[in-house]
Amino acid sequence: MRIHRVAVAAIVLGGCVAGAQLARRTDQPTTTAPAQPHRTRLFLRDGSYQIVMGYKVAGRKVQFQSAERGGETEEIPLALVDLEATKRWEQQHAPGDSGTQRAAPVIDPELLKEEADRAALAPEVAPDLRLAPEDTVLALDTWHAMPELVPLTQSAGDLNKQTSHNIFKSAVNPLAATHQILELKGEKAVVQLHVNDPVLYLKLDDQIPGSGEALTVNTHGAAAQEGTKKQGPGSDYVIVRVDVRQGARVVASFNTSALGTTKRQEDVIETDTTVLPGGHWIKIVPHESLLMGEYALMEVLSEKAINLGVWDFGIHPTAPENRDVLKPEKRRSTGLERRSRP
Repeated sequence: MRIHRVAVAAIVLGGCVAGAQLARRTDQPTTTAPAQPHRTRLFLRDGSYQIVMGYKVAGRKVQFQSAERGGETEEIPLALVDLEATKRWEQQHAPGDSGTQRAAPVIDPELLKEEADRAALAPEVAPDLRLAPEDTVLALDTWHAMPELVPLTQSAGDLNKQTSHNIFKSAVNPLAATHQILELKGEKAVVQLHVNDPVLYLKLDDQIPGSGEALTVNTHGAAAQEGTKKQGPGSDYVIVRVDVRQGARVVASFNTSALGTTKRQEDVIETDTTVLPGGHWIKIVPHESLLMGEYALMEVLSEKAINLGVWDFGIHPTAPENRDVLKPEKRRSTGLERRSRP
């Protein structure tokens, strides 16, 4: 009887020890995170694909777990599945550490240069607003808090208005005194801007020389005494306030040799010119704000030559919106849910 009691006690004690060890093993927290479901793309022969969590070929059908429907098992005829494109995508997107990732493809420098040139033809001048390569001169305006680009046409008095950059020259008397050099028809320009600090953009690679004689200006040695202003890319630009008369606007002469000096000329606003990256456009910014009135952008070819082809515009905050303006346009994002067949 005593031996029997000792055996029973040993069995009970052993069971308690085993239970405690099992409890200790059960209480230990696991250190292995659950595996994340693998997602891949099951391509179809029409070029579309399904995002799946796994698939397998079963005879003439393909069974897959749809990721869009919570892993529900579905099947599709094998003839509709592009297994080659599916496997190729899996190989290209196989998981791995940074040391096993494929190197980024090397892009041809010439292709990069061509892309940069295309972007330079239409640079962004305001959020989602770009210059148009088909225009020659554009003014950055604001209409109801929205930036707009307004095309300006070139006018040379009785000559027809031009949409490209032409040079119209004519012989005149020396600029010893202020006198009329150009008369524009109408008391208002077609384009009326709504801000007093417009920025103008002129396309550099669209210059088509016109006909006529040179507009000669006799400076009487003023350049030698006061120094010659450093010219921009081929010529300089000023904004001239025109004299509004009955049925016309008159552009008066001014002293080109005084440009860039401390001498201020009434009704002549000098500008800063900057060539934009790529060399296709020049940015023209007036030195001072423009008062309400009528103006003309004029090209100074040299100290003795002025282009009679001007770009006229007005400043009038309450004028109606201009026609044929360019508005901001957001670029569409590229869709990734469909693709062409590999």
